[in-house]
Amino acid sequence: LAARLAALDATAARLAGEDAAVVAGAEEAAAALAALPDPASFEAPIALARGRVGEGRAVVAEFGAVARGLAREVEARRRRLEAIARERSGWVGRAAAAADQIAVLAARRDEAIGERDDLVERPADLEIERARLRDATLGAEAERARAADALAMGERTQGDADRAARQALDALAAAREVKGRAEERLAAAAARRSEIEAGIAEAFAVAPAGLVALAEIDVDAPLPDAESVDRRLDRLRQERERLGAVNLRADDEAREVEERRDRLLAERDDLVEAIRRLRLGIQTLNREARERLLAAFTTVDGHFRALFTHLFGGGEAELQLVDAEDPLEAGLEIIARPPGKKPTTMTLLSGGEQALTALALIFAVFLTNPAPICVLDEVDAPLDDANVERCCDLLDAMVGQTDTRFIVITHNPITMARMDRLFGVTMSERGVSQLVSVDLERAEKILAPV
Repeated sequence: LAARLAALDATAARLAGEDAAVVAGAEEAAAALAALPDPASFEAPIALARGRVGEGRAVVAEFGAVARGLAREVEARRRRLEAIARERSGWVGRAAAAADQIAVLAARRDEAIGERDDLVERPADLEIERARLRDATLGAEAERARAADALAMGERTQGDADRAARQALDALAAAREVKGRAEERLAAAAARRSEIEAGIAEAFAVAPAGLVALAEIDVDAPLPDAESVDRRLDRLRQERERLGAVNLRADDEAREVEERRDRLLAERDDLVEAIRRLRLGIQTLNREARERLLAAFTTVDGHFRALFTHLFGGGEAELQLVDAEDPLEAGLEIIARPPGKKPTTMTLLSGGEQALTALALIFAVFLTNPAPICVLDEVDAPLDDANVERCCDLLDAMVGQTDTRFIVITHNPITMARMDRLFGVTMSERGVSQLVSVDLERAEKILAPV
């Protein structure tokens, strides 16, 4: 283009020179014509000069048109070069943006790999924690069962011990009574013996052993009358019967019964203390469970109210504990009032309103203890388009509040359009399924510079 432009400039300069020469010739011709006395003699040279001037003008006009065409072509080429330069700078910017995007994607890939590694180990940790909690729960249940069995056994043992203690006390009382009677008989016999000895001493002034000699009873003499001996024997037997049987081991048996009674009382005290500690532990667990339940209920109720208002664009909702004063035994009632409606229970709402209310309750519990991953299966199925938009807005708000990754299983195009990445299964060939993935977030970032 520069070479052609230089050639055209030279041609234009040459044509300008020729044009100037033609103009000069025309002027000379006009001067000569004016100097001639008879113009008629110069008509032929004038005509010839006019022809040459016309030819020169035609040539000048032709070269002027060519020059103007070339100038327009040069201007078009210049604008094209400027457009190419702008397009090149745009492509350079896009290349830089692509390089930045590649760096961002590489960082996200590294982050995703690290997160994947963490998540790969997380299920095992969660499984271990769940197993530990399950074992702890089973251990607690077993401990509670053992405690209940021990309590029942202790109560039975306590009953047996009470009965044995009562029997031992009865036996001790009977033994003491028998011992008292025997001691009374012994004391009476000793007193009687002392009286007899005193009477003998007073009456005969001899010891009882000397009565045989004092009575001059002949040992070799014939026996006395049998009837008198029988009467005396009967009298002696009656006296012996009145004395009763004497238990020589009454003191030992009493001591054994007292020791057994003390041992049973100690065991009963231990059982009573164990029952008291067990009941105290149960009361502590129940109190802590009530406190935690009420705290969690208050948190969930607050989240539920806020999420319900966010989903419905207004209205009110609340959770109530019903049917019992004890929170551990109470039921749950959901009171919801969408905008423009009276407060009512959840069962009186429409299908879409029930679905939104259930979503608000589920996410309220979820916000209380967020998880790394949340799977939602066809939650937007009963919702119309407006409510689907509200549900998607709620998911965006949840993503902003927590670090949870939501996996949504859906057939709704509105929901799919709001997601960051799509995964689907297609059957391009009969009987052959193929997984399809679309990264909408990456596509938006690639198109952003344009």
